[in-house]
Amino acid sequence: MIKLFQRHNADGVTTGLRSQLAWLTWPIFIETLLVMSLGAIDTFMLSRQSDASVAAVGVVNQIVMFVFLVFQVINLGTSVLVSQYIGARRQDDIVKVVGLSIALNLVVGLAVSYILYAYATALLKAMGLSEMLLAEGVGYMRIVGAFAFFQALQLTVSAVLRACDKAVYPMLVVAGVNVLNIIGNYMLIFGKFGAPALGVEGAAISTAASRGLAMVALFIILQKTTIRRFPLRLFRKFPGRILINLLKIGLPSAGEQASYSASQIIITYYINHMGMEALAARTYVVNIVMFGYIFCIAISQAGAISIGHLVGHGSYRGAYLIGKLVMRRSLAVTLSISIVIAILGHWIFQLITDNPQIIALGTGLLIVDIAVEIGRPINIYATNALRGAGDVNYPFYVGLIVMWSVQVLGGYIVSMVLGLGIYALWCMIALDENIRGVIFVRRWNSMKWAGKSFTHAKMTA
Repeated sequence: MIKLFQRHNADGVTTGLRSQLAWLTWPIFIETLLVMSLGAIDTFMLSRQSDASVAAVGVVNQIVMFVFLVFQVINLGTSVLVSQYIGARRQDDIVKVVGLSIALNLVVGLAVSYILYAYATALLKAMGLSEMLLAEGVGYMRIVGAFAFFQALQLTVSAVLRACDKAVYPMLVVAGVNVLNIIGNYMLIFGKFGAPALGVEGAAISTAASRGLAMVALFIILQKTTIRRFPLRLFRKFPGRILINLLKIGLPSAGEQASYSASQIIITYYINHMGMEALAARTYVVNIVMFGYIFCIAISQAGAISIGHLVGHGSYRGAYLIGKLVMRRSLAVTLSISIVIAILGHWIFQLITDNPQIIALGTGLLIVDIAVEIGRPINIYATNALRGAGDVNYPFYVGLIVMWSVQVLGGYIVSMVLGLGIYALWCMIALDENIRGVIFVRRWNSMKWAGKSFTHAKMTA
C-alpha cells in the first residue's frame, strides 16, 4: 500500500512516492524498450534484405498497431480501475475487473485476428501500398494478424500486474521473448541453422510466436503472484457496473490513442505519394526516435499508476505533485536524447541503409524531429496522468480537435496541395504536438481533474 505520510522533499513529493515511482518506472521502461524493440528488430533485420521490405512492413505495422488499440479500450480501463481500487482497498472489485477484462479481450482479440487475416489484401490496398510491395505486406500481415489475440491477452495481464506494483514480471517476460525473437528472426529471415529463408514471412512467424510465449508466461505469473483464482460467487451476478466504468474510461482513452494512430495512418498515406525512399526514411525515423521517448512512456505510465492509487485514496495534492514531477523528468530526458540522436543521425542511417537518398532524408528528419520531442513528452505524460485521475474525456477532445486540424489537415495542405515535401509535413506534426502540450499543462495546473475518481473516496490531506 502507498505510504502517503512520509518525509517531504523540496518539491513536496514524499520520499515514499518517489520510491514507488522509481520502482515502477524502471521495469516499465525496460519492458517498453523491449516491446518496441520487437517491431524495430524486424525492421532493422529486414533492412539487410531490402529497403522495400522495410517499407512494406512499416505500412503493415501502422494498420496492426491501430487495430491493437481496440484491445486498449478494455486495458486502459482495467489499469485505472485496478489502481484506484487498490488505493480504496476493494479487493473483490479488483478480481471482478481482471476477470471481466480477460474475457472481453479474448473475444475481441479473436475477432480482430480474423479481420486482419481475412482482409489483409484489401486493407493494404486501401493504404495505397504499391503492387511491388503488396505481396510481402500481405504475407507479413496475415501471420501477425492471425495471432493478434496473443497480444490482446498479453496486454491485459501486463496492465494488471503493473497496476498491482508488479511491473518487474512483464519486464522479465518480454526480455526473454525478445531474445527468442532475435534468434527466430535470424533463423527464419536468412535461413540459418537449417531453417528455410522466409524473409518477411519469417519475421512475422518469429514475432507471433514470441507474443504467444509471452502471453502464456504472464498468465502463469498472474496466477502465482496476484490473483490465484476467480471465485464464481463474484460473477454470479454480471458485473455490469464495472463494465460501464471500464467503457467510460476505455472508450475515450482508447479513442484518443486511436485518433493519434489514425492520423499517423493518414500521414503514411501522404508519404506513400512521395515515393518508396520517403516511405522507407519515415519508417526508419519512427523506429529510431521512439528510443528517445521510451523513458517518457515508462515514467508516465508509472506516474499514472501512482496517481490512480492516490486518487483512489483521496489524496489529490499528492497526485498533482507526482504529475508535475513526471512532466519535468519526461521533458528533460526525451529532449536530451532526441538531440543526441539528431547529432548521430547520419552515422545511424549509414548503419542501416546504403541508399543515399534515404540517408539524406532520414538525417534531415531527425533534426526536424527535435521540435516534435518538445511537445510529445508533455502529451504522453498528460494523457496518462489525466487518465489515472479519471479525467478521461478531456485528452480525447483535445486530441481530436487539435491533431486533426493541425497535423492531418495542415499536413494535407503542405504536402499534397502545396507539394512542400516530407520536411514541411514533419513541421506540422511538431506544431500539433506543441499546441497540445501547452493545453495539457494548463489543464493539469488547473486541477479541474480532481474529483473525477471512480472510487468516490473522500478527499484526504
